[in-house]
Amino acid sequence: MPTVEHPRIRPGALEDRRYQRLIAEHALRENVLAVLPTGSGKTAIAVRLMAELLERFPERSQLFLAPTRPLVVQHARYAERILLGPSVSVYTGEVPPERRRGLFHPPTLLFATPQVVENDLARGELSPGEFSVVIFDEAHRAVGDYPYVALGRAFRSGSHARLLGMTASPGSSREKVVEVLENLGVAPTGIEYLRSEDPELQRYLNPIEVESLRVENPKALQEIASLLREALERQVARLRARGYFPEVERVGRGELLRLGEALRGQRAVQRSGGEKPPAAYWEVVSAQSIAMKAFHALDLAETQGVESLRKFFDRMVSRSKGRRSPSDSAFLHDPSVVAARARLEGLELEHPKVHQVVELVRKEISEHPGTKVIVFAHYRDTAQVLTEELARAGAPGVRAARFVGQASHGASDVGLSQRDQVEILDRFRRGELNCLVATSVAEEGLDIPDTDLVIFYEPVPSEIRTIQRRGRTGRFHAGRVVVLLAQGTRDQVSQFASRGKERRMLALLEEIAASSRPLPPVDRSHQATLEQF
Repeated sequence: MPTVEHPRIRPGALEDRRYQRLIAEHALRENVLAVLPTGSGKTAIAVRLMAELLERFPERSQLFLAPTRPLVVQHARYAERILLGPSVSVYTGEVPPERRRGLFHPPTLLFATPQVVENDLARGELSPGEFSVVIFDEAHRAVGDYPYVALGRAFRSGSHARLLGMTASPGSSREKVVEVLENLGVAPTGIEYLRSEDPELQRYLNPIEVESLRVENPKALQEIASLLREALERQVARLRARGYFPEVERVGRGELLRLGEALRGQRAVQRSGGEKPPAAYWEVVSAQSIAMKAFHALDLAETQGVESLRKFFDRMVSRSKGRRSPSDSAFLHDPSVVAARARLEGLELEHPKVHQVVELVRKEISEHPGTKVIVFAHYRDTAQVLTEELARAGAPGVRAARFVGQASHGASDVGLSQRDQVEILDRFRRGELNCLVATSVAEEGLDIPDTDLVIFYEPVPSEIRTIQRRGRTGRFHAGRVVVLLAQGTRDQVSQFASRGKERRMLALLEEIAASSRPLPPVDRSHQATLEQF
């Protein structure tokens, strides 16, 4: 296969793919948001752009941003293997500000988490004008108050740096996509995207088989779930009596979350005006908070299992009186919750999905000894249960580890430091581990080679997270995804929602790109202005 020939790229180090070259060429002319499937080589596009700008502006530094330390380290290692240029520096929160001071000597290739760069720009340790390019990995995060937003603004106004955003999924709403584009200074003409079905990609992408595996919850779990649903409906009835959700047939998590945001906004206005909220306000706040706890407990019972639900209750009960909120106490004293907790006492039963995970992993590794598996679970408790069950099952050849992020301050489960995460990924890459039981920390962009099987313990309603999870397989050969669904539960709703959002995202990108270009987006010939870097 042909490789890239460039004075700043090691000979034979980078495969020459036409679509990567064309997108990198486009990024030389204007800021670009590159939307490509996971595994299509977005980082190679960034490296080609970096190589050309190193050649043109050798005195200027370059900045590569990624959300987490494992991602930062991964990209830094990749660039060191490919590029011939200045030294590579890694800046993350693990390097305190006093140690970072004076470490930056332009020109350098700076790989960093965005929080660190934002802080160092504010202190004057870094200057936007020192950089020729800024890469935003996982660019869909450039919304709200995430540091990508402030950094996009700083580099748009304070430098002539070229900005390149990379993501597999920018969002399913026009508002979200437009916000990402505006925050990164990308015009509609700067959208570059390819679908996995496009001829440009098909020769490089491997097929991924996706299978849904349905399970039936045992009667004991169904009875507990029924009691928790009663507790939820009791609070929803309180909210309906106050005029909320008049046209919503079935109130879900989204409606409750939006109500909570509205109540907090209302309280902020009252506080700024020195007003004391009426008693009715606190009744609504109480009902919304208790309903959220009931919804969470119901979700655990239906889609996670007895142990995760038991741990949820135990944590709430064990909180000291000073830490336990009035809504905690009200929830625990709800008669249906009391009955559900009584049913849990002594119940030695696990969710049928746990057994399915153990069997799927055991079968895959016994039939294919060199295989690697990732099991995704939304909750840390579930990840712990699955890791323990895989060890308890004594499946020959299965070497599993839990892979979770760092916990928030004060949490009982401290999780893994980013250094520990990097170490586990290295062990997984070397084959010392062959199964990761991971939460969302493993969804974004991690370079995990030869992952043959990905298991969703539950579907997720986010198209971004679904695409990221699915993209952990099929990179170097055909992959397989198994999604576990508990019949008649929120699992089925989540799967339907993610599929709809993914379809809307693709249609939206097509619409935005087509509205600003005379040629269909799939036809890249109008961009072939250079034969090769």
